[in-house]
This record gives sequence, C-alpha cells and structure tokens, in this order.
Amino acid sequence: MPAEQALTVLVAEDGAADRLLLAQIVRRQGHEVFTAENGEQAVAMFIERRPQLVLLDALMPVMDGFEAARRIKALAGEALVPIIFLTSLNEEEGLVRCLEAGGDDFMAKPYSAVILAAKIRAMDRLRRLHATVLEQRDQITRHHHHLLNEQRVAKAVFDKVAHSGCLKAANIRYLQSPYALFNGDLLLAAFTPSGDMHVLLGDFTGHGLPAAVGAMPLAEVFYGMTAKGYGLAETLREMNAKLKRILPVDMFCCALLLSLSFQRGTVEVWNGGMPDGYRLSAEGEVLGMLCSHHLPLGVLAPEQFDDATQVLPLAVGERLFLLSDGVVDTGDAQERLFGVDRLRDVLADNRNPDLLFDEVMQALAVFGGQSRDDISLCDIRMSAPEELAPQPVVYSDSGRSSPLDWSLRFELRGQSLRRFNPVPYLVQLLQEIHGLRPSSGRLHSVLSELYSNALEHGVLAMDSRLKRDAQGFAQYYRQRAERLMHEVGGFVSIGLQVEPRGAGGRLMIEVRDSGAGFDVARELARTPEQQAFSGRGMGLVQRLAGQARWLEGGRLAQVDFEW
Repeated sequence: MPAEQALTVLVAEDGAADRLLLAQIVRRQGHEVFTAENGEQAVAMFIERRPQLVLLDALMPVMDGFEAARRIKALAGEALVPIIFLTSLNEEEGLVRCLEAGGDDFMAKPYSAVILAAKIRAMDRLRRLHATVLEQRDQITRHHHHLLNEQRVAKAVFDKVAHSGCLKAANIRYLQSPYALFNGDLLLAAFTPSGDMHVLLGDFTGHGLPAAVGAMPLAEVFYGMTAKGYGLAETLREMNAKLKRILPVDMFCCALLLSLSFQRGTVEVWNGGMPDGYRLSAEGEVLGMLCSHHLPLGVLAPEQFDDATQVLPLAVGERLFLLSDGVVDTGDAQERLFGVDRLRDVLADNRNPDLLFDEVMQALAVFGGQSRDDISLCDIRMSAPEELAPQPVVYSDSGRSSPLDWSLRFELRGQSLRRFNPVPYLVQLLQEIHGLRPSSGRLHSVLSELYSNALEHGVLAMDSRLKRDAQGFAQYYRQRAERLMHEVGGFVSIGLQVEPRGAGGRLMIEVRDSGAGFDVARELARTPEQQAFSGRGMGLVQRLAGQARWLEGGRLAQVDFEW
C-alpha cells in the first residue's frame, strides 16, 4: 500500500495472542498500530492518539466493546472513525448489537489477513469520502454566509435607492411579500416638481438578486426623470432603452406606470405586461380597468418602442388598485390558479378599503394556494391638491452666481413637437436662479399648462369641450395621440426673459402658437360646472402665476413671476 494511504489503527483485544496477531497483520499492510487490552484502555488510547480506524473486540473486561464504541463515536464528533468489531458472536442479536453500538462492520474469528485488508481499504474509502463531504459542506456553508452577507449589503443599497420616493404618502397603501430575500417586484413612487405623483409597479423575470440587478438602474431613471419633471412618455423611453441595453435577452420587466395629476383630476396610464389594474369608486365599485396594451420594458429596441399612454379622469376619493401576477397566478394542489374571477369577487365584497389587502391575502389562504412568485398590492387614492405636499428640494449651492439679466427664445416644429417636452429643460434652467427656486413647482405647472394648451388647442386644433364627460375625456386623448402620430405642422415658440429688480427680479414667460386662436373672454367666463373636464388649464395658470394674459386672439400667453 502506498505510504500516503497508510492509516493509524487502534487494535483493542483482551486476548494477548489475538492482539499480537492482529497487530502483526495490520503492520504488514503498511499501517501504524496502537494496542489496548480492554475498552477503557481503548477509549484512553483514542483520546491520546486519535487513530483513523479502530478494530474493537466486542467482549472485553473492565469496559466491553459496545460501550467503548459508543464513547469513541461521541469523541470523534462529525469525523468518521470507522469501527470494525472483532467478534466470535454468531447469533443475529449479537451482530445487531455491534452495529447499533456504532460499529461500521464486523469480522468473525478466526481472522483472515486478506479479508481484513479488504475491509480496512473499504473503511478507508468510506472515511475519506466522509471527510470530503464534510469539507465540501463547510465550503458551501462559508460560501453561503459570504453570499448572504453580500446580499444584505446589496439589499441595503437597493432599498435606499428603490424606496427613496414617496411610498409613505398619505394616499398610498401597499403590501409586498417577497418570494426571496430580494423582491422581483418593484414599487416606486415620487412627486414631480409640479406636485403630480408618478407610480411604477414592475415585475422582473425571475426573483431574487438577478431581478434586483435590473431594478437598480430602472429606479435611478424613474426617480431622476420624475424629479426633473419629465412626463411618462420620456421616462418610459429612457427606461426601455436602458433595460434593452444592459439586460440579457431572457430578462425584461413588466411594468405599470401611472401619473396622477391632483390639479387636473386625471391619471395617465401605461401598462406593459402587468395584470389589469382596477379603477375603483370611493365605495369600492369597479369603474374601469387599467389593461395591458404594450410589451414589457426591455423587449423592444428604442425605435420600435410604443410609449402611447391612456389618460382617464379620476375624482377625489376614487382609487387605483394595482397588483403583480403573484396574486392571480397562485396555484393550489390541483394546479388550479387563484385567477381574476376570485380577485373580482374579493373586490366586490370589500366594504372597507383599509381591509382590502387583508381580505385578498385571506382569500389566497382559504384558496389553499402556494405562491410561486413575489406578491405586491398597491392602493392609491386620488386626493385634493392641498392634501399632499411634496418634499422641498434641497440645493447644495447658494445660487448667488446665477445670472439675473438674460433672455432666450426657441421654437419647436415638426418632429420636435411629437417627441420633445421642453418643460423639464426650462425648469432646470430657471432653478439656477436662486430667487425662483421656491417657486419651481408653480413654474413647472404653469409652463406645462401653457405648452400643453399651445400644442393641443393651437397646433393640433383640439377642442377642449370634447372633455365634457368621462367618455369624451378618453376620446380627446385618443384623438390627441392620433394627430401626433401624423406629420405635425405649425410651431410653438417659447420665450423667457429674466431681469433684476431691486433685491429680487422678474421672470417674463411668453408662449406663442401657430393655431387659429380662441375666444379668451368666453373661456375665462365659464363656470366650473360648465367646464366639467375641460377648460381648467387657464384657471390653473391664473391661480399659480403672479400675472397671466392671453393676447392675439389666444395665440400668445404671457405670464410674469416676481421675487
């Protein structure tokens, strides 16, 4: 036998002749031998020398082999020290006692050198295999602890990025039940500079850390573009392009993105591959569905991506109920799915919105299903504008170096009118003026209204009276999308002039369009009851701006801000 496979062997036998014979046989096979006369000596020798294999007589004085075997196994702990019982016992009961005491094999007297050598080799293979398993187990345990620590660090970073918005706003309730340490579902919410709220519920393919890897850049784009005042279309295009660029081909993100305008009483929706959301009355009645009309984010190339959204009226108190497919795809033992119909039953039976989440989870428990994916629920209530206050923006610079005497003018035509929203750029520029920073939200709202009016009613010749009811409201925005799909003629011109004035200054905004104009006096004279869903923009501009005028038959709007 090669030297590297030599073993240390303990021979415990009370008969001197048998002990000497066994020791001789084992030494000739290349092993190192220690001997003991009884079980007590065998245990003491094991403690002192830690042999790798034990040959143990079953019947010995002072302490028999059965008790010695039990003690040696206890002392060995997790390491495998094979014990071969040496016995003259032939009855089944005696042989069973040898194995139950911890023996791994037995050998009957008289001893055969050939059989003993084979048994020792077999026990050595078993011992080395056990040692390998223990080593691999310890390696796996160390790797597992290392991986968990890395995931905890990554999760701490992920949570700070993903949950840095306004999910704790008074009008949002949500529940997330992760299938793994990381949730493959992503729920984000943030205020725009004008006080609108953007909400995204996403579901990446898979779950755990791989899903979170895609969620990080998605969250960064969402929060960054929302904070700068970009609309859903621009944000969607950027998120899709980024995911398409960085994700492997088998990964994508189903997403439902909302923009709630508390000033206008509207919600803008884009659903790409998520389960239907629900528009609910204040009492819980289902008023409509937020259905999926698009492919998930990260599937299509940027030039093929469809950013068309749906705009719906949403009155104060009405709610939007969103969910991930972990709810409807929960299956029972018969592989039946919980499904949409059972969910609709829960919504129909609900009488208290505060209990809706509990009732959904209870229905899943009663169904007896096992969720195979992350579960996310989100309930968003439309609030009056004064109920929600976005967090003020904190600036790191003093603003004293910003210029206070300048003007600019630019004009948008053709493709620019279809794809480009100038408002975030303008607000970002105006925030360089220290005195205007507290008014950034009002500036964003005013510029958004002026540009939208110039584009929709001037260039596209849309009639706001079409928005007389909810049906006309939806038709208005479908018609707007259709007209923008074709070649857009005309222009929208925007001018800004900033001048110092005493300790402050003045900003003058001019927005001109190429449309036919409108009867300014008649529009301003309309009552809120006559406006319904239309004509709110001019009133909003008047409330938010210091001075607002419409000239040249409505084709030119002028607004002054002073600070």
